Amino acid sequence: MSHTPSPSAALAGIPSGLQAQGLWAGRRQLFVRFAAEAETATMYTAEALAGEIRRGTSGSAFHSISISGRDPLANVEYICAVFDKASPSIPVMLDDDGQRPEAIHELRAFLTLAQFTVDGPAGEPQAERLFESLEAASKAGIDQALVLNVDERTTDAHVLRLIERAHGASATASVVVHPGAGIPVDRDRRWTILFERAVAVHRDVRFVLRLPPPTGMR
Repeated sequence: MSHTPSPSAALAGIPSGLQAQGLWAGRRQLFVRFAAEAETATMYTAEALAGEIRRGTSGSAFHSISISGRDPLANVEYICAVFDKASPSIPVMLDDDGQRPEAIHELRAFLTLAQFTVDGPAGEPQAERLFESLEAASKAGIDQALVLNVDERTTDAHVLRLIERAHGASATASVVVHPGAGIPVDRDRRWTILFERAVAVHRDVRFVLRLPPPTGMR
């Protein structure tokens, strides 16, 4: 009888911490972080990671699990194998850049929240795939959030355009706007005016400060 080997992936760790951004900011999570090229990585089989998740969530009070790091949906077969074996009793969140909309449907059996993040201004090809991912999550019955990390390059018009497009992709999505660390939020009425305009386009828009590292994690 042939044995199918368990798929493997390179992870930057399975730390616990507080979510830095988005819809569940401040929640204590167990992070499954896929490694970037420059990070120290450890290979985990799906079986091994499923065991770590079961052990980690059985004895500690976590709100949820976060699947994050570099391009997690490049490993969608691996992710599905892990959570098929782990069967966690707490919610599972994907924190991703939304560039692989075709993979979203595969996660519908176990994913609670698909959170797609834009850092700074989004180019058109990136934005197009992002909103395809938002729509795919909505159609799959997965909760969705769009996170806009605004920096000095991001205009208010660009923020409003992204919110407008998010509404077109999914009227049920949550939109969370985070100002950059160097952007003042207490010197003028910019944010008040922006949000008056934003909620006229899409009802569920939130303005939240990110938790900086090392307290906040992604």
